[in-house]
Formats: sequence, C-alpha cells, structure tokens
Amino acid sequence: MTVWSYVLALPWLAAPLLVLWRMRGSPSLDGESPDPPADAPLVSIIVPARNESANIATCLHAILASRYPRFEVIVVNDRSEDDTGAIVAAIAERDARVRMLDSAPLADGWFGKQWACVQGVHEASGSLYCFTDADTTHGPELLTRSVNAMRARSLDFLSVAGRQEMGTFWERVVQPEVFAILAMRYGGPGAVNRSPRAEDKIANGQFMMITPPAYYAVDGHAAVRRKVAEDLGLAQVLFRRGKRSELVFGLRHLATRMYASLPEIVRGWRKNMYVGGLDAAPFGRVGRALLPAGLLAIPVASLVPVIVLLSGLLWPLPAGLVTWAVLCVAGLVLWRAAGYVVIAHLSPLYALAFPLGSAIVVQIACGAIARGRRVEWKGRWYEAG
Repeated sequence: MTVWSYVLALPWLAAPLLVLWRMRGSPSLDGESPDPPADAPLVSIIVPARNESANIATCLHAILASRYPRFEVIVVNDRSEDDTGAIVAAIAERDARVRMLDSAPLADGWFGKQWACVQGVHEASGSLYCFTDADTTHGPELLTRSVNAMRARSLDFLSVAGRQEMGTFWERVVQPEVFAILAMRYGGPGAVNRSPRAEDKIANGQFMMITPPAYYAVDGHAAVRRKVAEDLGLAQVLFRRGKRSELVFGLRHLATRMYASLPEIVRGWRKNMYVGGLDAAPFGRVGRALLPAGLLAIPVASLVPVIVLLSGLLWPLPAGLVTWAVLCVAGLVLWRAAGYVVIAHLSPLYALAFPLGSAIVVQIACGAIARGRRVEWKGRWYEAG
C-alpha cells in the first residue's frame, strides 16, 4: 500500500509543477524600455473611486510621480459617502494634471465601476486610455513601459498583473489560496496570451490600457456593463472582435492591496468568484453547470488530507492512508512555503495555516454559489448578466 500511497499523492505533489509549466514564456514589463518615446502620446488615466478615502491619496501621489511625460488623471468620484471627494479635490488644486468628476446617478443596468469608467472616458483627451483602481500603487516606470509595450507589439489592449500586497494575517492566509485557484485555472500571462479560446482570456482591472479605436469598436464598458468581472469580460469581447491584446507581468511596477480585513476578503471574493467564474468556465453549458464543483475542488482537495490526519488522532487508520495524507500535507506545506518566500517575500511559516485559508475559501465559494447572480458591493446590489 505504501507504493500506492505515493502514486495517489502525485496530484497533490505535482499540481504546482503544472502551474509553473503553464507560466513558461510569460511576458513581463521588465523587458520593455524605461525611456519614454520621443513622440510620447497623451495618456488619459481614469480612476473610478467609491469610498476610497483610505487609498486614493497614495494612488494619486504614485501616479503623479510617474516618469512618463504626458498624462492626465481623471478621478470619477462615484458618489462616495466618505472623504474621497475632498481628498481628490485637494490634490487636484495642487496639481493641474488631476481632475475630479462627480459621477451622475447610477444608470439602470450598470455596475458602478463600469458607469464611472465610461463617464471618465467622455472627459478624456488622450491617445491612450488607462483604467486603474484606486487601491493601486504605480511604479515610476509603469506608464512608460506599458506605452512602449503597446507600441512594440502593436497592441490594442494591454493589462498588467502586478504584485499583491498582503498586510494582515488574514490576507496572508486567505489571498494565496484564492490566487492558487486562479493560477490553476489560467496559468500565467503566457498561457492566457497563447490560448485560442475566448473563455481563457482574462485581464487585470487594476491596470488596463487600450487605444480609443479599439475601445469604441467593442462599445467599451457598455459592452460589459452588467459583468461583475468587467476586466475579464472586456478581454473576451476584444478577443472575439479580433483585437490584439496581451496580459503581462509587472510585479516590480504595480502593487495592489485588494482587501485589508477578513470581512473585506469575504465580501470581495463572494462578489466575484461564482458570477465571474461563469464567464470563464470552459466547455460551454457543461462547464457552467460544473462550476460549483470546480470552485470547491481545489480548497476541498487541500483539506481532505488534513482531515484524514486529524481523524487518525482519534481513530486507528490504515497505514497506507496515513502515509498518503502525510505526503499530501507535506507537499502542500512545502509548495506554499516556497510561494511565500519567493513570490510574497513573507515568512514560510504562513504555509502552516493553509487549512484555515482553504476552509475560508470553501465558505466564500459556498456563499457565492448560494447568491447566484445577485451580488452586493459597496452598499449597492446588482443583478449580474
């Protein structure tokens, strides 16, 4: 039974190797020139912001420190109930490159972010549109390298996958488990870019750059106005319309802290996980029908060997089963420890808490599945399309 224990443990031990293989050939902004082109086009940076008083100043100061010579910043204050508007107004008074636009009341059938973005576009003057979230921090070379990537590869659309910052214990335990699911589904930017299927396309709404002709050719954010994951939806629409799009790594140039507490993590992923997954499910209707099982498969698979080991403390179990569980848990801990050190630059000891993170992801997934297409975010309820 010991040999079979090793054989049966292979999926738990080898799955990360598959992810690494699928990440081969992933492009990075590090390969682009940090020098602005002589004829640098004007870039309109559009920042939708709703109740972002904790983040907006850091975001804007980082953007304004860019070494790119020509850009404007349009912050769309999406009817914030905190000090977001006052903070932006104060920054705009000191720097003419920043303008604030107060959003009109949310239109029927629109998600708030898309509604804010399309209003920002109406005020934009640039030859490139750049959509970025208010919880991002831009490096000084991000804009330059992105523009150079667009030009070098004649792209219509570019999205950058940056570094995810995790400050609290809960962020460091739960977020990697969610990112592991995304990595298993998509691989890296290379795999996304190489795929010939629209359902394999994804973008990172934290930073997206697009040419105005491409934006208007697909009807822009209006085409994804009812999508909970508008970035994924836009990437798929552009691909179906034959536009040249790429996802690239920008780990040294873009950072985002998505959520700052456990309640925020739960609310955020509960909003996106199931409804967004419906648009990314392969194999059409069959894939969408199997999506609930797919969302639960990875976190449950991580928990099963742990449960077996804990059961072994209470009841005698076959030696082969215990050996299998020990191998699986050891592999899960080692792979996660490597990720914490190499990718997140955190203590490998966080890997020991992976069962807690997996259990929370199971709870998030179940909540998302139960809600279906009805989602809530920042005090608004939506019916996703």
